[in-house]
Amino acid sequence: MYRGTWLLVGIPLLVAAFTVYRPNPLSEPELQPQFDGAAAALAAQGFANDFPVRTPGSPTAHDATNWVAEQLREFGLDTQIDRFHAKIPGRGEVELENVRAVRAGRSNQIIVVVAHRDNSGASPGANDNGSGTAALIELARSFAASRVPPQALAPNNTILFVSTDGGAFGGLGAEHFASQYQFRDRVVATVNLDAIGGRGPPRLVFNGDTPRLASAELVRTASERIFEQAGVEPKRPGALAQLVDLSFPVSLYEQAPFVDRGIGGITITSAGDRPPPSFADTPENLARGKLTALGRSSQALLESLDDEVELAQGTSTYVYLGERVVRGWAIVLILVTAMLPCLAVIVDLFARLRRRHIPLAPALRSYRSRLAFWLYAVLLFELFALLGVWETGAGRPLAPELSPGTQWPTVGLAAYGALLAVGWLVGRDRLLPRRSVADAEQLAGQVGALLALAVLSLLVVAMNPYSVLFLLPSLHAWIWLPQVRNRSGPLRAVAYIAGFGGPLLLLGALAVRFDLGFDAPWYLAQLVAVGFVPFPALLVTAAWLAVAGQLAASVGGRYAPYPAAGERPRLGVGRRLVRRAALTTRRRSASEERKRAVGP
Repeated sequence: MYRGTWLLVGIPLLVAAFTVYRPNPLSEPELQPQFDGAAAALAAQGFANDFPVRTPGSPTAHDATNWVAEQLREFGLDTQIDRFHAKIPGRGEVELENVRAVRAGRSNQIIVVVAHRDNSGASPGANDNGSGTAALIELARSFAASRVPPQALAPNNTILFVSTDGGAFGGLGAEHFASQYQFRDRVVATVNLDAIGGRGPPRLVFNGDTPRLASAELVRTASERIFEQAGVEPKRPGALAQLVDLSFPVSLYEQAPFVDRGIGGITITSAGDRPPPSFADTPENLARGKLTALGRSSQALLESLDDEVELAQGTSTYVYLGERVVRGWAIVLILVTAMLPCLAVIVDLFARLRRRHIPLAPALRSYRSRLAFWLYAVLLFELFALLGVWETGAGRPLAPELSPGTQWPTVGLAAYGALLAVGWLVGRDRLLPRRSVADAEQLAGQVGALLALAVLSLLVVAMNPYSVLFLLPSLHAWIWLPQVRNRSGPLRAVAYIAGFGGPLLLLGALAVRFDLGFDAPWYLAQLVAVGFVPFPALLVTAAWLAVAGQLAASVGGRYAPYPAAGERPRLGVGRRLVRRAALTTRRRSASEERKRAVGP
């Protein structure tokens, strides 16, 4: 049945082949960009030297805000400073400032150019993001200046230049702008400039914090403009990385808040998925040639968007394969169809149990007990966050550097582990084997867990169908456990461990792409603490861990069905522990009294 059902997967693969297309770029600008790279490099170096510490809420951050605002006002642009408050994990409530400068166009559609102004304070931040700030100012000068012919750079659309705050701490300024700007419904495209003066190759980032991507036409146009000005094709995430971005969407760049709201947004950078390390981010290491090339590419992209923005606006779901694109709905169809062989096997196993009159209720009750423990773990973690044991703040991705995401709270984790151990001692009381378990009961325990996994997979499809990617290894590996339940222990262990491929893929992606290493598990947990990971996802995770726990007990020979009323101890585990402690204390007292009576 399993092998035969795999034939169904060929149908969506064939359908997906017919959805592949090559997106068309927007037309080239009529004039060559006149971006002054030398002036931008000098501005970036001076900005980093004059304001080396620009962490949100610091006095020098306020001075940097005023400097940028003054530079934009000199070009005759209508410039405003928008002040707001946000809670940064590990830093508390701080005031942040966004600077907005408007270049009015012929239409009321708005193209936004974004560059964050702040840094982590660990270095002057000449590249991240002095280079982006300087490029934003130079672009504002280019579009505000009069040239021959005078109307050459007069935009068709209104162009809004936004210097954001809190970009190094999860894109707080961009999130505030995208959610609070009064004319946000008129924004049609966003170009974010971040660390464009580094030594690395040009790179495009276009995912959001929801399973959406900037339009493929916008990505293709940005690639063409960079190739024309820099002479190299910009890098972008590979096919697997794009699929992971759709399955667990998270981005450290400021295009994400716009993409989340259906606005086509793209980041041009010379860094990777993680902004560059601070120790090398000094004015002396600024790559002037790279800054010039990417600055000109940004200007050319803006001019292309200004001419034909309606062809590249909005968001979509897809995966880039080389120069071609596979549509998102076809990928979802493949992922869902890949579940069918497993679901068919699980349903068949359930039917076989029914035909053999093997009771399933005790196995489901055992799963219920394990689920109760993992729900307790989730609620306890949330309680610790509420009590301030874990750092909390705005529900945005945390900066890998100098943030709670890479600082393990040893005392808090020890207390959390101790309370989990107490909960497990209470919960495992009715899960311990007190008699020999028949093979039919062992099979029922595995099938009960697999039924829960099947229901769980359908819930994941309803929440985010791309997240099925993380469940497929469990489905395809664990359905073999009933088949090998009487085989050798190493074979059962291999089948069981293979089911953890999905979670390991997620942790590996965070560890490698964001250069987190062994901090990836706690970084993921901290995303939960700040509320970036939605609560329903935690409930799904708890249900999956309960499945894994029941199958682990089966593989390890420690599974027992939930005991019937006559098989349970007369006292609960709590009362037994209290009684045992009282007996121990009574015996110790009696022993001491005998010693005193006998004498030394």
